[in-house]
Amino acid sequence: MSSKLKATYGVLGALVVAGVAAWIYQLANGLGVTGMNNGVSWGLYITCFMFFVGLSAGGLIVASSASVFHIAEYKKVALPAVICSTVCICLAGMFVLIDMGGIQRVWRIVTGPNLTSPLLWDVCVIMCYLIINIVYLVFMCSKKPGAADKVAIVSRFALPVAILVHSVTAWIFGLQMAKDWYSAIMAPIFVASAMDSGLALLLLALMGLNKSGLFKVENKLISSLAGLLAVCIAVDAFFIGCECLTMAYPGAKGAEALAVMAGGVTAPFFWIEVIGGLIIPFCLMVFAKNRANMKLVGLASVLVVVGVFCKRVWLLFTSFYEFNVAGAPGVISGSSAARGASGMDVWALLGTYAPTWVEIVVALGVVALGVLAFIVLSRKLLTGRRA
Repeated sequence: MSSKLKATYGVLGALVVAGVAAWIYQLANGLGVTGMNNGVSWGLYITCFMFFVGLSAGGLIVASSASVFHIAEYKKVALPAVICSTVCICLAGMFVLIDMGGIQRVWRIVTGPNLTSPLLWDVCVIMCYLIINIVYLVFMCSKKPGAADKVAIVSRFALPVAILVHSVTAWIFGLQMAKDWYSAIMAPIFVASAMDSGLALLLLALMGLNKSGLFKVENKLISSLAGLLAVCIAVDAFFIGCECLTMAYPGAKGAEALAVMAGGVTAPFFWIEVIGGLIIPFCLMVFAKNRANMKLVGLASVLVVVGVFCKRVWLLFTSFYEFNVAGAPGVISGSSAARGASGMDVWALLGTYAPTWVEIVVALGVVALGVLAFIVLSRKLLTGRRA
């Protein structure tokens, strides 16, 4: 093991330990130590949950599509794509468990399920999705006769489940009577962003594996995937444009939410996503000459991943900014200032949120654990392979 790899393990391990310590502190002191409150009940953890579900779904869609549609070139990178997908879906599930606070009561999902809740169906789909990923990995790494045929069969189930897992996540928001969420196009937007972010992460992973020597990938194949990334970015931008147009049309009910997105508290994330995550990467990858430049492909991929994370931020918090409370002046603010106030001063009319050090350290610890898991799995399953 090289000294560079040992240093990487050391840094990632330290972040994981810090994340576990922060999580234990959260369990001991309750969710009050986070930036979440009565008005903004979902924060950084759910943002990361949406983000990693999308990354996972995008990776598996690429891998399974290669088998379903017999794209021989893309089959070569199916194994690293499934490794990425498996790690990301595990991280997504971890963020949900961390966000629950009372993780010791998670067994109640089994003993008292609410079949009308999209949250329950999301749990079920994610579990099925994780199982499919694991089975996929086992068959892809198997050297037994007939393993290739089993991979082809699993891919037929993996493709629709990968689309469904992010659609169900979208319906958790799309079925809520909240500004910026209550929309039939929410699922297509989520799936489109999963495709471009998952593909961008796969490109970054392939370039990293290629540089480390664990998995050799030809630049021609990366350029081809970069061309597919440009198409996915265009589809994602089209859906967002459709949603913004219907919100901005005179008399539309979404005008207030659009004002918050484009010029309010979530505007920086919205414009970073639109300009940095869609326009710039598309302009870079739409030209074949740029797709042959690995540095530009890497830059575009990083911008797409960052842009989709910003999308998750503005998508989540725009609808929390103004409360949908009928028959009441607002929501009781949980702040110390409100507790010391009297009368109507305790009622908050606008949502406020900022992640605390606890949330940030826990999130970094989870991400570090995911990177560590990807490195270990890649070294075990990809060493000596060539795309």
